[in-house]
Amino acid sequence: MARPTLRKATITGIGHYVPEHILTNADLEKLVETNDEWIRTRTGISERRIEKDVDKAAAHMGTKAAEEALESAGIKADDVDAILVATVTPDYMFPATSALIQKSLGAERAFGFDVSAACSGFLYTLSTASMMIESGRVDTILVIGSDKMSAIVDYTDRNTCILFGDGAGAVVMQATEDDHGFRDFIHYTDGDDDLYLVQQAGGSREPASVESVEQRKHFIRQDGRAIFKRATEGMAGVAEEIMNKNHLKAEDIAWLVPHQANSRIIEATANRMGVSMDQVMMNIDKYGNTTAATIPLCLYDWKDQLQKGDELILTAFGGGLTWGATWLTWGGAK
Repeated sequence: MARPTLRKATITGIGHYVPEHILTNADLEKLVETNDEWIRTRTGISERRIEKDVDKAAAHMGTKAAEEALESAGIKADDVDAILVATVTPDYMFPATSALIQKSLGAERAFGFDVSAACSGFLYTLSTASMMIESGRVDTILVIGSDKMSAIVDYTDRNTCILFGDGAGAVVMQATEDDHGFRDFIHYTDGDDDLYLVQQAGGSREPASVESVEQRKHFIRQDGRAIFKRATEGMAGVAEEIMNKNHLKAEDIAWLVPHQANSRIIEATANRMGVSMDQVMMNIDKYGNTTAATIPLCLYDWKDQLQKGDELILTAFGGGLTWGATWLTWGGAK
């Protein structure tokens, strides 16, 4: 008796959005004490995109990326069962950014919710969507990473303002019985009570006040050295772990798709995996760290080079602290 075919979730469409305005390292030299060489050698970043329109935030960017992803997949908004959005810069505390995107798209059948896992958010959301599809409860999900980091960056703080940019990426995930798609994931969380990476005010613990604004607590703050060390250990370690768990060797991997936080972290991850840098998706030089959008933006930029059957390892590290890795087999989405 033949075994029943296992239902999988696979990426069938991909889209992106990046603002037109470019903020270069030379521009930052005019704002803080830094220079182009220092930024490039320590981070790999040359420029980043900034959404200058105050009325355009995570929902707008996510909607634009989603529209392109739907077109790529050849489906309409009415075909979508759910919309999952990874973001740490929602338009509002509530309603959810996913609800705003659902309305903008006209996806009347879809429900949605947001995931807050910082730079790991897209991976967390991708695995959640995959399990929902594998369960048989839904067939088609939009997975979106969208962050307007410029809204929470302090452009007087050279430790953070050089790192972040704005952008969004989206994928359509659909059910398949073919032998490709989402394979496995490993996620970790370690509560950051030391507040190495935090936006301190604006939540219920420290609501907005005159004092919180004057003390600039609504901007992102990070301990750069501590985060660099943890991110290097976390991304490289979990990428190696998912390969070992699934008996994958370096020669099995077509592409490493890492979170774009720092070129040195990316290189350390590739070295740990034994993967050549020619097999690493890296666009940090032109976008900087777009938080939840980095991985889908990489997939978009490399979509014409991806071949059906390519084995991909996705890995990320972010605030929380959160980190993880995903193994998927590319299904041929363009």
